[in-house]
Amino acid sequence: MNKKQEVKMKDILTLAHHDYEKGLNARAFFKVSDRATSQDFVQNTFIKTWSYLLKGGKIDIMKAFLYHVLDNLIVDQYRKHKTSSLDFLIEKGFEPAVEEEERIFNLLDGKKALLLIAHIPKKYQKIMRMRYVQDLTLKEMSLITGQSKNTISVQAHRGLEIIKSLYKKTPAV
Repeated sequence: MNKKQEVKMKDILTLAHHDYEKGLNARAFFKVSDRATSQDFVQNTFIKTWSYLLKGGKIDIMKAFLYHVLDNLIVDQYRKHKTSSLDFLIEKGFEPAVEEEERIFNLLDGKKALLLIAHIPKKYQKIMRMRYVQDLTLKEMSLITGQSKNTISVQAHRGLEIIKSLYKKTPAV
């Protein structure tokens, strides 16, 4: 390939970039839902096209060729088997499974807190059992008791505060 042919190809690719970049970016963004990744795909599309032209490839319809290359790049990305190291996963916020010992302590603490419900005033016991044992919503508890959601919310909060203070006072099991 001589210098004149290379300049001609650069002009063709520059014109194609000017004409089709916006549409390619829109298509890539639609496919991957990430602006930076979609722009990378479009840039790689033009790089691959330039590489193809330098190797002596012939392109009949530039727009169709560019969209075809873009689609293939996106498909290739989806097909890649992604493996991640544990360090990378932890940096992203993944927490490995809780150790069995910690799970047992959490279970025992929950049972201890549940037993403390019997030691709070009667007016809070019913609400605390409905809220934390039966896992009812404020609306459901309101319908059952006939009290307003606000009243129940206040009672649940006060009951929880009393249980917290009792929990701190009781010795560890």
